[in-house]
This record gives sequence, structure tokens and C-alpha cells, in this order.
Amino acid sequence: MTSQKHETFGRVGIWSSALHMSRTDDAGGKAIAEAARELEELGFGTIWLGGSPSPEDAAALVEATRTATVATGILSIWDHTAEAVAARIAAIDADARGRFVLGLGVSHGPMVPQYSKPYSAMVAYLDALDAAAPPVEPGRRVLAALGPKMLELAAGRALGAHPYLVTTEHTAEAREALGSGALLAPELTVVLDTDPDRARTTARNMLGMYLQLPNYTDNLLRLGFAESDFDGGGSVRLLDALFALGDAERVKDRTRAYLDAGADHVALQVLTATEGGGGLPLAEWRELAAVFGDEL
Repeated sequence: MTSQKHETFGRVGIWSSALHMSRTDDAGGKAIAEAARELEELGFGTIWLGGSPSPEDAAALVEATRTATVATGILSIWDHTAEAVAARIAAIDADARGRFVLGLGVSHGPMVPQYSKPYSAMVAYLDALDAAAPPVEPGRRVLAALGPKMLELAAGRALGAHPYLVTTEHTAEAREALGSGALLAPELTVVLDTDPDRARTTARNMLGMYLQLPNYTDNLLRLGFAESDFDGGGSVRLLDALFALGDAERVKDRTRAYLDAGADHVALQVLTATEGGGGLPLAEWRELAAVFGDEL
């Protein structure tokens, strides 16, 4: 990782869909702000706001923190116009604005009624961000790229790529497609559970939904998995390739594998049996920070 990328993102971040202040009450918003501040105090370089956030959610998280980079992972281009996004980013306090990175994605056809020509739609969206006053420049945005065309666009029109639900093999292929200069920051889902069967059950409960979305299954088929790997929420082979299952040391080893494959930064999403991806797993975040230590 170049020194600039390391300074901006760090080697390891936290990805969470539970950080939307607009989806909770005042007490919930206060808890989210406190959790975000603890994440930066623990040393995680970037906080990824998952679950199709709004510009308001992103701005609130930037304003709640002091030093961490805040990135959307990802904001759907179908939900918010480029002009509105650019205007909201411009309204963030100038001293904090440089810590914000706009992660963009095309979402999925089954989830978006107006879904059409996703690549062309993304190109048009980036054009609109360039034309906004002030613009959201390429160096302040990343794309949720999986396939070759979107990876090429991420290298040419953005800081780089933030792929979700990918293997180390995809990371190696993405690095080759992006070239050495672009950011590569894959997400890695973590289940901190040393019981293999229980950990895989937790993973399957989350993965089953994603296996209904062609963008993900098509990518997995390109990587050599078979349709049969999607049955029952995912085969053992698929689960072990996509998740970090086990104790914190196992998570650390899996994270290193992504870094060794070409990632600059890995965004860890903690999944728990009781809350799935929807809670604030403070104990797990603390456990991960302790095992990574200075490597964050």
C-alpha cells in the first residue's frame, strides 16, 4: 500500500450496516456515535457504512468522528441523485470533508425496479459528480466493482474498488485488472465462533439472501464455483472461501491472505448468531482490535 493510501484507509477497517443514525431514535443515534468514536480509538483506519446508506447517514458519521476515514459501502446510484449527493458532501465541515470517501454501487436488479444498463448508469453518474459544483472528484470515490468492466471503470474514474462478498482469488484478479496504483479494499465477513458447524450456520443465515442476487452468483460462477455450491445457503467450500470463521487469530490470518493477494485494505464485517449484521458488536470489534494491534 502506498503511504497515501495507508494514511487514508489503514490496513484494516470495520464495515457495518448498523451505523445509520436516520434509522433509529435519539438514544440509538447516540449509541452509534459512541461506537464510531470507539472504533477510531481502537485504531481501525476506516469505518465503512454499509446497508445502502443515505448521504445524511454518511455526513452524520463523519461529524460524529474525529480522525477515522468514513466511507459508504455502498451508496446506491438509484436511490440518490449525483447532484444531491455532491451538495450534501459539500455541506460537511471543511475540516472533516477530507476524511469522507464516497463508495458507489449499482445495487441489484431484483432490488431496484428501475435497474437498467448498470454500467452505463454508473458512467453517467460519475459524469454528473464531475460536473457538480463543487464536484466529487475521482480521488474521493470508490466503486463496488466485481466484474472486469466495472473494475476497469473503478481504476479510470475513481480511487479504486470496494468489492463485497469476494474470495482471495477474486482479489488477486481484481488487483491485476486495476493495476498497481488503484485502491483495492474488499469486504470480508467474520464470524467469531470456534464451533465450525455453528459458525457456518450463522454464515449461511446471512449468505442465503445474497445467493438470490445474480451479480454475486455470476461472479462466483466466474471464479469456478458451481450452481450446487449455492444450495442450502452455501456449500462448505463456498463458506470457507467467502468468510473468516473461527477465532480472532483465524480472522487475522484470513485478512493477511487478502492483503497478500493484492488488497490494500480489508473491511471486516462482524456477523453474530444473535444479531446477524444488524447490531453493534462492540465486544467483537474490541477482540479484533486486540489481535491486530499495531497492524491496523
